[in-house]
This record gives sequence, C-alpha cells and structure tokens, in this order.
Amino acid sequence: MKQLQISLLLAAALSLAAASANAQPATSSPAAGASASPSTPPTIASTIDREISLVEKEVVEAAEAMPENKFDFSPEKLNLAGSDYKGVRTFGQQLKHIAASNYLIWSPITGEKPPDTVNDGKGPDNMRAKAEIIKFVKESFAFGHKSVATLNSSNLVEPITSKSGRPTTRLFLATFAAAHCFDHYGQMIEYLRMNGIVPPASRGQ
Repeated sequence: MKQLQISLLLAAALSLAAASANAQPATSSPAAGASASPSTPPTIASTIDREISLVEKEVVEAAEAMPENKFDFSPEKLNLAGSDYKGVRTFGQQLKHIAASNYLIWSPITGEKPPDTVNDGKGPDNMRAKAEIIKFVKESFAFGHKSVATLNSSNLVEPITSKSGRPTTRLFLATFAAAHCFDHYGQMIEYLRMNGIVPPASRGQ
C-alpha cells in the first residue's frame, strides 16, 4: 500500500512537471522561467522551483510597490465600520512573516539550520526599513531555491520531520511554502489597494 502511495505521488509530481512545461510560453519572464530553459526537460526540482519563482516575483514586486511610510499600515488603522482587524499584521510584518516562514518550512528539506532571525515565524522585531525587509524576503527565497534543487525521485516522499516536529515529506514542504506565500501575498494585495495602489501584477490589464 505504501509503495502504491509513493508511486501515485511521483506520478502526480511528474504530471505537474509536464503540464507546467507545456504551459510555459517561450517568451516568459526570466524570473518565471529561470529554473529551466525551454530546451531543458523539466524535473520535479525545476517544476517546484518555477512555482517558487512565480510567487517570489509577485511578493517582491508588491513589496517594492508599497511606499516605505506605509510599511506599518494595517487595515486596523482605517477603523472601518463593522470590521474587525484588531491586531492583524502590518504590511511589513506580512513580509517578515513570509520570509521567516520560508526558512522554517524549507529548512528540513536539507537539514540546514535556519537563521536565528526567524523569531518563531515573525522575523526580526527591530527590522522596519523597507530595504532591509525586502532583502530578508529575497534571501529567504534564495534559500528555498537552494533547498528544492536537492529534490529527486528517491528523496521526494522520504519521511522526515518538520520544524514543528510533525512527520512530513520534502514534497509537501517544498510546495506548502509556496502556497503559504500566496496566502499572504493575497493579503498584501488588499493592503496595496486600501492605499490606492494598483498591484504590479494587475497593471495594464
């Protein structure tokens, strides 16, 4: 039964790789296609790496679009009638949480120790400058690219332990981190629009 589950997971991952390769146009942006050129057959690692590149581009561009004096913005400041935004993360805190979580989620893939600055997924408390936060985010994605480059068919679903102590697999961690990024990216988009800023991904549409 276990062998069947592993086979099905591998088949699903390889199918995703093939589908992603077919869907990727030859004129794609460097960030989206950085993990594999059109002439290079996709692999499990390159397919997941492409997914990371996509969300990395969206997150970084959204971060760069927000003025530095709005990095401490949260919807709580708007005092919207009937809303409940008390205690939600500011824009800058969203970014620090993304970066810190990237390290925590991806580190068990290789066993490499995440930096001490992850601070239980909150990032450095004293980090407030826009440039510093964006640098922290970019470095966390570089860590992710490095981690998923080690994925292959023999270690993809090998049982490992997450940072929270739960049993998991490298496949789950590699893809869950990207999903988690997209979750918070969606919140960042709302923060941009609440400040009259059209998200970069939506401009010209």
